[in-house]
Amino acid sequence: MTTDHQDTDTTILDTDVLVVGAGPAGLMLATELRLGGAEVVVVDQRPGPTTESRASTLHARTMEILDSRGLLDELGTPPCEPRGHFGGVPLDLTLPSSHPGQWKVAQTRTEELLQRRAAVLGADLRRRHQLLSLEAKSEGDGRDEAGRGGVGRGGVEAEAIGPYGPVRIRARYLVGCDGEDSTVRRLVRAPFPGRDAARELLRADVSGVEVADRRFQRLEHGLAIAATREGVTRVMVHEFGRPAAERDGAEPDFAEVTDVWKRVTGEDISQGTPLWVNAFGDANRQLAHYRHGRVLFAGDAAHRQMPSGGQALNLGVQDAFNLGWKLAAVVRGSAGEDLLDTYHAERHTVGRQVLANIRAQVELLLGGPEVEPARALLTELVALDGVRQHLAGMISGLGIRYDVEGPEIHSDEHPLLGRRLPDAWLEPAEGGARRRTTELLRTGRGLLLSLDGDGAPALRATAAPWSDRVAFVADRPAAGGPLPAGQALLVRPDGYVAWAGSGPAGLARALTRWFGTLAADD
Repeated sequence: MTTDHQDTDTTILDTDVLVVGAGPAGLMLATELRLGGAEVVVVDQRPGPTTESRASTLHARTMEILDSRGLLDELGTPPCEPRGHFGGVPLDLTLPSSHPGQWKVAQTRTEELLQRRAAVLGADLRRRHQLLSLEAKSEGDGRDEAGRGGVGRGGVEAEAIGPYGPVRIRARYLVGCDGEDSTVRRLVRAPFPGRDAARELLRADVSGVEVADRRFQRLEHGLAIAATREGVTRVMVHEFGRPAAERDGAEPDFAEVTDVWKRVTGEDISQGTPLWVNAFGDANRQLAHYRHGRVLFAGDAAHRQMPSGGQALNLGVQDAFNLGWKLAAVVRGSAGEDLLDTYHAERHTVGRQVLANIRAQVELLLGGPEVEPARALLTELVALDGVRQHLAGMISGLGIRYDVEGPEIHSDEHPLLGRRLPDAWLEPAEGGARRRTTELLRTGRGLLLSLDGDGAPALRATAAPWSDRVAFVADRPAAGGPLPAGQALLVRPDGYVAWAGSGPAGLARALTRWFGTLAADD
């Protein structure tokens, strides 16, 4: 990235990718872009990471993602709860994973962790910068060009105001990670269909109160939730039949929370000291397209939902993890722009499924006595392991399966195809210490993993032209593990299996699809 000054008033920045928003999604995206070799500038209005840990849950797939990039050591060993819920109905989230269950990590820690990694990798993070405008540029002449969604395909020029004056940022791509009230989404005028909030939960972190812990306690007049950690009690409350208030971006005051809490529970918490207060409604919206030419969206800028079961933050981080390596490959020139279309295809589908399960959960959580029969039925159904596993897979992210072959290919389906690479032990073919599959993903490159232990000369030869993008490893799977001995797996940088087989048939096609067409002199 280069910087200069124009007319001594405006700072000019040139970069590959401009990320707007430095929450968990934006910071994860910045780390992945830098790992993939792209220059990145991140702008955010806030002076630093959030001081309000509104999201406090990392699900199993997000923990696996952090592990695959070597980030978990800094977290230590956070508390883990194997039991989650679906619409307030208890649900065992335990599934095969290196990190089953839900892990209690404050959003402040998550943002601090990702910000440190982004800085170490060389991301240019600019706090106290507010995006004012963006303009799409056509190839070559700098004129506006209307593309899909109203955004041109030649590049993006953004204007922001920072603590030292105006800033103009010229980028090849811009990614909006700026939350549910996204400025980028508004400037692009991206269609955002769905519904506004009709009901809401009031929420506050309060010190100096003593109330019993409540786990989705449904009382005569409403729903009450309370949990105390390290002297701070988080309360959440909904009064049955009470509509969402028109707040125009303002937060409720503590008196509103205490009044509703008293009407629902009969308890007085007004003597406590609020650390922060907010309300979140059951709005449910999703962008029609996650890509608009050179502008893309991730996290809450792409979808708005009630954060039921801690899914919102995790969904956003996983959006960014899917997009980062793809966008870096396009910027480097090792892949064509069609790779970015797979981001929308994969993550829009996952987002639609998550928003659907959240709508169902909202009805079970915030509905009145009329939903009790449905809750009773669900309680019976989750005792069936197939039902439990399906719901746990949705909430944890472990159940994701991408269509990695594309609609034009119809092969014999392998059980791992499109799924994440299992965390498993490997025995190096040439001796040495055992290692985990997760360790092989740390570099952010692709991986061709031969599990027959003999080096698979035909596979190695097929993949050789992509050796700058795909590492070749020949190991034997540990006995009794989840990996198929005698086969090979092509794994994308985000850990999902893109090809599987016992010979080279179809491998070159998969390498081309996910790692680009080779130049004539390659």
